[in-house]
Parts: sequence; structure tokens; C-alpha cells
Amino acid sequence: MNNAKSVFSELLAGAGVALDGPAPWDMHVHDERLYPRVLTRKNLALGEGYMAGWWDCERIDELIHRLVRSHAAQKVHGGLRFVCAVLPAVILNLQTPARARVVAERHYDLGNDLFAAFLDPYRQYSCAYFKDTDDLPEAQKNKMRLICDKLGLRPGERLLDIGCGWGGLSRFAAEEYGVSVVGVTISREQAAFGRKFCAGLPVDIRLADYRTLSEPFDKIVSVGMFEHVGYRNYREFMRVAARCLEPGGVFLLHTIGSNVSTRWCDPWIARYIFPNGMLPSTAQIARAAEGLFVVEDVQNLGPHYDRTLMCWLDNFRAAWPGLRERYGETFRRMWEYYLQSCAGAFRARDIQLWQTVFTAPGTAQPRCRPVCA
Repeated sequence: MNNAKSVFSELLAGAGVALDGPAPWDMHVHDERLYPRVLTRKNLALGEGYMAGWWDCERIDELIHRLVRSHAAQKVHGGLRFVCAVLPAVILNLQTPARARVVAERHYDLGNDLFAAFLDPYRQYSCAYFKDTDDLPEAQKNKMRLICDKLGLRPGERLLDIGCGWGGLSRFAAEEYGVSVVGVTISREQAAFGRKFCAGLPVDIRLADYRTLSEPFDKIVSVGMFEHVGYRNYREFMRVAARCLEPGGVFLLHTIGSNVSTRWCDPWIARYIFPNGMLPSTAQIARAAEGLFVVEDVQNLGPHYDRTLMCWLDNFRAAWPGLRERYGETFRRMWEYYLQSCAGAFRARDIQLWQTVFTAPGTAQPRCRPVCA
């Protein structure tokens, strides 16, 4: 145990973090079982240890930022349990139609009260765009406006929103740009809310898997959904978008991404937050789209996701007294660790947020409003 503690302490020191130190990013360990478990199960054990109350830290976002930036995880080889945690994502297709609803049932269907507590009024569960504002609701409108302008939406056009969530972007596009929208989601809770939220507008929210789509649309958008597609299905996703996009149309993909191509997700995130999730690299996105689309524009909004997550954390903490009885203390620790660890990873530039604009081969280059991060 003492040797494990020594190795653990050295890893922290290499990241500028101390055990029981005074800095807000220093770790305070309450149960020494944490040390050997982290050395054999890496990220999975670190997150589970926090959920169990084995350690605390005032600023987990800054702790993770430092650990990721120092490549601490790569210095720990892990053991058989860590390998077993990532192996299914490598050898199996975890995002088949039969498996796809797992993430909806275990995450998106947790309860609309939970998501309403920390999201903006349009229920945007994706990166905001803090251009000329520090206000989350305004930043989310900025993001939706940025997307609609890149798509070049015009009144009367038909928009497909793949992974429409609670219908916020679908509603915004219909209200502000005069388009009709078909939104698809595999979450029953999202679909039920979205239909009410978009009532009276030309918006059709459907409970359906993206692979069933075959209708023509002038424009297509997918925000925060590609992370659930899986590398074995990237090409099929692009084929679906290509067969649904009318000649001359524009497709925008908004997704979190990895700096390197992988076939698995962080084991803790995959087990407790987004089952079967997977972050694509630019290479994987490009290979999936090759021969189907022309890449017109790529913008990285990663730093804006750091800010978005910290706003969600503030909102969640403010709303927690009204959520405590239903969700419990372990959930609170899990959710706060999730939001802060992701913010830290974005701050360390380990993960990104890309908006990629595609057109079909032969399409005239779209005129998108110039933007900057």
C-alpha cells in the first residue's frame, strides 16, 4: 500500500498536484485503497473513488486539467480490469440498433427535471458559443444561430435534425429561419418533451433511429449525437446523411472529438455517463465522409465547451437542493465529477469540439457568414 501511495504521489507531483496540499486542485485522500486501484484501473478507479467519497478536491476541473496535461494516465499501464473495461468497445459493435437505446435509457431518460435544472431554456445539451457574452442562454442562442447561418437556412426549406434532443434547435430554426424540421431521437423522454416544446410549429419530432431515415431534405444538422454512433457505424451514418441530402444541400456535423483515433471511450464515462460512447478523430470523420461529401469548413469551439460545462456545474449546484431527495449523494458526486472532469479535459486541449460543414460533390460552395472563435 505504501509503495502504491508513493507511486501515486509521484504521478501527482509530476502534474503539479500534491496530496493534502493547500492548492484548490490538490487531492485529499480519505481511503488509501484508492492508490492501488488507480494504478491498476486508472481513470475508472479515480472516478469511482470520488463517487465513493474516498477522496475530495475543491477544483476537480483544475486537477484533471493538470493530470491530463502532464500525461499522467499514459504513465500508468493499468491492469487486467482496465483492459477488460475497454475491450468490448474494440471487439463488438456496441451501437447496433438493438443496443442504441442503452444510452437513452441510462442517461437521456434520467429525468427532464434534472436536465431542466442546469440547461438553458432551449435545453441545449451541447457546447455553447460565448461570443460577446458570458450568459449561457445567450451563448446557446449564439451557437444555434451560428449553425443555422452555416447551413444557410432559408424560409420554406426542409431541415433534418439527427439527434434532436429536447427539440431546442429544431424550434429555434423553425421560429427564426422559417424552415420545417424533422427531428429524430431515441430518447422517449426527449421526444415527449420536444413534441410539446415545438407544438404549433412546423416541427415533427420522431422517436426513431437515424438508420431508418430515407427522406429528402434541403439541409441536415447533427449536434452532439455523433459521439454515440461508434467507429463501426461512422460510414453508415454518413451514408444515411448522403442519401437524405438533396442536391445542392448542406450538412453540418457538431461533435466532440479526440486528437487521436481510438476505438473506445474513457472507461468511467462509458460506465457511468454515456454507455457505449466514443469520440471520433478528424481522420475517422474524414474517412467516413470520403467520396460522399466535400468538406467545406471545420471550426474548433473546444474552449467554449470548457466554459459551457462550468456554467452547467454552477446551475447544477444551485438546483441541487431540489434534486437531492430524488437522486441522492452518490449521484451528486458522480455528476459533479463528470462535468468538471470533462471541463478539465477540454482545458488541457485533450478533446475538442468540431463543427464540420459538408456538401455533396459538385455542389457550389455555400456562402456562410464569416465567424471566428
